[in-house]
Amino acid sequence: MSPASTGASTAVGAAVSVRSTDSRLAPGGPGYRRMSFALFLAGVATFALLYSTQALLPLISGEFGVAASEASWTVAAATGGLALFVLPMSALSERFGRRTVMTASLAVAVGVGLLVPFAPSIGALVVLRAVQGAALAGLPASATAYLAEEVRPKALVTAIGLFVAGNSVGGMSGRVITGWVAQEWGWRVAVGVIGLIAVVCAVAFRLLLPAPRHFTSGSLRPRVLLGTVRDHLSDPLLRRLYAIGALFMTVFGGVYTVIGYRLTQAPFSLPQGIVGSIFLVYLVGTVSASTAGRLVGRLGRRGALYLAGGTTAAGLLVSLAASLPLVLLGLVLVTAGFFAGHAVASSAVSRTATRGRAQASALYQSAYYIGSSAGSTVGAMAFHASGWGGTVTVGLCAVLGVVTITVLGSRAARVAARREPVAAH
Repeated sequence: MSPASTGASTAVGAAVSVRSTDSRLAPGGPGYRRMSFALFLAGVATFALLYSTQALLPLISGEFGVAASEASWTVAAATGGLALFVLPMSALSERFGRRTVMTASLAVAVGVGLLVPFAPSIGALVVLRAVQGAALAGLPASATAYLAEEVRPKALVTAIGLFVAGNSVGGMSGRVITGWVAQEWGWRVAVGVIGLIAVVCAVAFRLLLPAPRHFTSGSLRPRVLLGTVRDHLSDPLLRRLYAIGALFMTVFGGVYTVIGYRLTQAPFSLPQGIVGSIFLVYLVGTVSASTAGRLVGRLGRRGALYLAGGTTAAGLLVSLAASLPLVLLGLVLVTAGFFAGHAVASSAVSRTATRGRAQASALYQSAYYIGSSAGSTVGAMAFHASGWGGTVTVGLCAVLGVVTITVLGSRAARVAARREPVAAH
């Protein structure tokens, strides 16, 4: 046997050995489907609870006698609570384990969700929603950290895409169900039904999720946590990814907070049930999120972000039309672009961070949900001041920010590539 063939055989044997000793989950392997379905259900429960009042804002405004900008706080308080508590929750997951924190978070959020229908005032409703959002903070960062530890790297983007797809299904089903239920029995019964659905998802999640095999307990010392956070924030790539997530969610939060008001008013004047059904376009997000891995494979990360941003901007412009079919087409494009961009950016965070993955993901989620709170509040204020065109303007400014940051990232990568040969020389 020639030396070349011997070397080739040795390389092949080493590759097979690496694959055989890698005990992390992979598509087709044992436990992967259970894990995927469990986290899919967690994503469903998270978004269904988090945005349970969004499609009901016109009804909430009517019952409590408040404007859109005030009613929108029932959404902004939940996403703001999540944004504030996601980092502390990620620290708890580093110490006590991802599965433990996710289970506890879902349990508390579901419990609060069963209290929301009994809120006596808009103030009480906002407080309950803030507590619910804070409880849900244990899910997003812990889930992506769990996947980064338990799934093989080549399958990571796809696995995170499935979790994000669960978010889209939860957001869609929550809004569709609440729309039709509220039309018959009011918004209180509608959010109660979402709470019961979340109970089922939470129980199934706990029963299905495989026990972690690659988790290593970390420290809860504030100095260690702050050092990890400082390291992540000093990484230019991570900073860009955090900003991109926030800006994409600014668009999405603004559009879907305000769309119910626009469609219940002239010239559309749709009933609440039909308005809730508009959120079936979330199915497009399910597809775009779950195919984000293939998109990155073909276009690269920055190419995928350009495509996602362009699709989102096109959707915003199309939605300006006074034709219901064109408004729906605009929502389809915005939804597809947003979920693709979110899946690409969040998976890039998990792959970029080599340590403190929960904190890296938590910082992304914090920025992401700050974007949601800002989008829902500013989008509602813009709608109150200038109509749908004002909300679209806010969204287009956010998309311009995504494109600008991606361009700057591409330029930085080219500069770094030119410097590497010089440094090596």
